Amino acid sequence: MTSRRFLQVDVFSPRPGCGNPLAVVLDAQGLGEADMQAIARWTKLPETTFVFPAQDEGASYRIRMFAPQKEVPFAGHPSVGTAFAVMQAGLAQPRDGLLVQDGIAGRLPLRVERVEGVEQISIRVPRASVAEVVDADDRRLQPVIGHWPLGALPPALMDGGRKWWLVELADEAALRGLAPDWDAIAALAESTGAMGVFAYARANPGQPFALAVRAFVGNGRRFEDAASGAANAVLAAWLDHRGALPGQDRRYVASQGREVGFDALLALQVDAQGEVWSGGQVQCVVRGELAWG
Repeated sequence: MTSRRFLQVDVFSPRPGCGNPLAVVLDAQGLGEADMQAIARWTKLPETTFVFPAQDEGASYRIRMFAPQKEVPFAGHPSVGTAFAVMQAGLAQPRDGLLVQDGIAGRLPLRVERVEGVEQISIRVPRASVAEVVDADDRRLQPVIGHWPLGALPPALMDGGRKWWLVELADEAALRGLAPDWDAIAALAESTGAMGVFAYARANPGQPFALAVRAFVGNGRRFEDAASGAANAVLAAWLDHRGALPGQDRRYVASQGREVGFDALLALQVDAQGEVWSGGQVQCVVRGELAWG
């Protein structure tokens, strides 16, 4: 039986237990696709990632990521968490502050920096585009948002590899008080090829975050995501497109997960080139060996 280094980490988390959990299998050479899918099904976490040596000098390492049901081309929290695990294991270190992840979505840089004395890892996500901008009374959205108190920006369907419907709420209290209609969200997601609805609102003053967000996934499994780096990045691209970014210097922090028992903080930035970086802190919760294969 082969032993492989294994970490379970908490992503976008200022302390253990607040963010989105991730399993990372290091030294994944020799594992076939069926093995990786079986391990991901066994961990029962949102994603499990597998790390392989880089194939050339342009990348720091290779990655494959699996949800319990299928392989995932790209997601934010597995990317950020895997970068942390790779550095912890000594498999790669940043060059000029950057790691380069090689995966199905191509080569993507991850920035490692200290923000107010705390290490923060951010990934530059694939560019998102506006697929649709609709009126709030759009018949497809009405079953979902018909009774929601809405904010100023219109609903939009954004495509960042995965599509999300973005809906602004009038204020933070309205967002946190939402009771989603899961049947309606699933019907909308399936009919439009979207993941679901990503709702957001400007935060109340005096808090360490500028936005509060909630991700209602209706495509396949129905659940509220604890913390989604990719969905938050798509929102940042939309807000930049509309000239509505909060915060200063095109940086801001989003709060996610409180309604499902978590308390994640995600750091977003839109750089001078219009690229979106999504990240935050990572905590190591479990460190050991996986006996598999």
